Amino acid sequence: MSDPDARTRELAAAGEPTAWFEELYAEAADGLATVPWDREAPSQLVQEWVTARPDGSDRSAVVVGCGYGRDAELIARHGYRTTGFDISPTAIGAARQRHTGSPVDYQVADLFALPEEWRGAFDLVVESMNVQALPVALRRAAIAGVRSLVAPGGTLFVMAVARDDGEETDGPPWPLDRAEVETFGTGLVVRSLDRITDAVDPTISRWAAEFVREAG
Repeated sequence: MSDPDARTRELAAAGEPTAWFEELYAEAADGLATVPWDREAPSQLVQEWVTARPDGSDRSAVVVGCGYGRDAELIARHGYRTTGFDISPTAIGAARQRHTGSPVDYQVADLFALPEEWRGAFDLVVESMNVQALPVALRRAAIAGVRSLVAPGGTLFVMAVARDDGEETDGPPWPLDRAEVETFGTGLVVRSLDRITDAVDPTISRWAAEFVREAG
């Protein structure tokens, strides 16, 4: 457990492209591994983004790959009727336990086989650092799944670790280049797409992008 990133990469290399998420969360539940992205606070860029906008009263939101629920709880605190989903049943069970009494609707769901009633159903879709955990061969389908959740008039907010065009990286995660981030906006309107340097480690930068689906 001294190097959680190493164990994460080991599981990802050995298993199916998405099955290793449940394997990692299950090991963590048994005290045999640590989930590297488990943090007490919500993602900083997500927090900054949602805090700068009006409360989401009477609006729906979904957090993709919500894990233990930190970002989903943040979105719910800003007034959205929030759904958080993850492919890992163990992660969803832990999220429900960690946030007893939460208004968030935590669900087990697969980004590649989403419930039909979710398509075009959410006023806000938050995708934070999930697609980058998937091999490049799955990116197009994963991005299309995220995009399909956005309702007419709705907003998609995407955050991902950035890489330069043509830069090779070992993963997971496999950071996204600008062109990959832009594909989230296929059929949507790009409101903003920024590359932000980490305040603590200037060698790391992240994309923060906002897209809107036109109403009607």
